[in-house]
Order: sequence, then C-alpha cells, then structure tokens
Amino acid sequence: MWLVRQRLAHACALVWSGYSVLSRAKRAVPTAAVGGFCLVTALLAFACHGLFEVTRWPQGMQWLGVIGLGLGPVGSAFFTWDIGVKHGDLHLLGLLAYATPLLSTLVLIVAGYAEATPLLALAAGVITLGMLVGSGAQVRRRKRETPARPDTA
Repeated sequence: MWLVRQRLAHACALVWSGYSVLSRAKRAVPTAAVGGFCLVTALLAFACHGLFEVTRWPQGMQWLGVIGLGLGPVGSAFFTWDIGVKHGDLHLLGLLAYATPLLSTLVLIVAGYAEATPLLALAAGVITLGMLVGSGAQVRRRKRETPARPDTA
C-alpha cells in the first residue's frame, strides 16, 4: 500500500507542476477558468468518493467549516496561485511555496495537534536548507540580470 501511495504522490506532483507550467505558457486563459477546473475536480472527486469511500456528511456547524475552507484559504489559493504563475516571479513563488508545509506544521504544533519531535525538527531543517539554497540561486540570478550602474563619481 505504501508503494501505491508513493506513486500517487509522484503523480500528483507531476500533475501540479505540469498544470503550473501549462498555466504560465497559456497566460491568455483567464484566471476565472480556475473555477471550471475546480468544478471538474470536484465532480471527479465526488465520483471517486462514491466508488471507494463510505459517505459521512458534515453535521451542524461542520458545514460552515467546509464552506469556509472552500471559499476561503483553499478556494482562494488556486486563484492566487494562477495569478502568481501567470504574472509573478516564478522563482520567488517557488521559494515561498517551501514555507507552506513549515508554517502549517508550526500552526499544528502551536494549536496542540502535532508534537515537536526531533524528526520534525530535521524535516524543518531540510525545508529551510532548500529555501536557503534556492534563495542563493535567486540572488545570483538577479545579480546577473541587473545591469551594472555607471559610476557617477
């Protein structure tokens, strides 16, 4: 089962990176199209849920959480990612994406839903190292792109 999950995780990574590259290449497609992609994804997820999972409907106030997540951070994330990929600095966007798992894990620890363990500290260190390596490449790239200013002395 572990191997199946690993392969599915790799497939997801390829789909997401492929979507991001294609989105950048097709800048003329309006960001509003993301809503259509989300609708198709929701329909596919609903079909897979019906085939593979047992249905458990939210109760009472849980519906507010479901709707709030869909309209708030989860829903807006797809639209802002699309805008960032099409019109932003891809290198900076990639570096900032490293911070997401780090910050979400920190929130879980502070909220008491996760425990700060040595393995978690190691993972945080590796993520931070990735950010530092990437930011070093970012600084070097910007220095190459910035034209030298003539001396005004």
